[in-house]
Amino acid sequence: MLEGILKWILFALAITATAWIIPGIRVENFTSAMFVCVILSLINVFIKPFLEIITLPINVISLGIFSLVLNALLLMLAGWIAPGFEVEGFLSGLFGSIILSLFSVVIDKVKIEKTA
Repeated sequence: MLEGILKWILFALAITATAWIIPGIRVENFTSAMFVCVILSLINVFIKPFLEIITLPINVISLGIFSLVLNALLLMLAGWIAPGFEVEGFLSGLFGSIILSLFSVVIDKVKIEKTA
């Protein structure tokens, strides 16, 4: 439980850092970033698998590069849904999704060891 909350906070920090790095992405405050985490989680659980199945042929032809396009579009969808979070255009969404993926790899390595 504590590990999940820590990862949620770290991912909200990653969204804030991504907004600081990429010019076309804006986050109003940390609360908005935490809300974006929830929105992105719901998108990744309910919408992304369906879209991956639909776009499988083009993804195979492009050797997986189309996944970057799909991630950018889903980040833009999160920007459209979440208040206080804005993704201005496709290139901002593309670079933002790449940066968030890199942060996500690092965050997934976080483990809390129980003492006692």
